[in-house]
Amino acid sequence: MLHCDDHDYLEIACTFRLPVRLVLKEGGSLEGVARDTGYTPDRQECLLLEVDGERQPVIMAQIKTLIALQDNPHFSVVELG
Repeated sequence: MLHCDDHDYLEIACTFRLPVRLVLKEGGSLEGVARDTGYTPDRQECLLLEVDGERQPVIMAQIKTLIALQDNPHFSVVELG
């Protein structure tokens, strides 16, 4: 489960439809536009990331770092967890 502050940054990214890079705890990363938050069918919190025109759910607990790929007044890099 994420800290409330961490969740706020993900919500900000979605509100402003920011392009982001997600660095995952297991290694690797994903880039796309933060679109929404939600739940997977098994009730895990996820970030819906638009990648190549398709929404891809990313389990929030698997996100290590949130990086904004567009200048904004809210954040540039956030370490989650």
